[in-house]
Amino acid sequence: EVQLLESGGGSVQAGGSLRLSCTISGYRVVTGCMGWFRQAPGKEREAVARIDRADATSVADSVKGRFTISKDSAENILYLQMNSLKPEDTAMYYCSARTAIGCGYRPIDYNAWGQGTQVTVSS
Repeated sequence: EVQLLESGGGSVQAGGSLRLSCTISGYRVVTGCMGWFRQAPGKEREAVARIDRADATSVADSVKGRFTISKDSAENILYLQMNSLKPEDTAMYYCSARTAIGCGYRPIDYNAWGQGTQVTVSS
């Protein structure tokens, strides 16, 4: 069974930084596609960043230049470094894994999810 556990969320002022971590069990990060999504109240879950088995990364336009996704294959941890945070980044952030071949940007492309970690950015 794949289990994902996010940590590192919190409350920061605009311009601040946070690093989210996702500890994974039952699945190796080197195996396939991993992603970070977020969901604000009243909004749909949206893709933030993804990293595939070849370590190719992709981030949403709204966070480009500010957020970086990475993974520690030895420790089996996925990270999301978030800099220059804005109030509109406020959301619940979720770690996700796709255990099938391939990668994607939609929530439906991923079949394992963590419980989420809250990020709140104040102006």
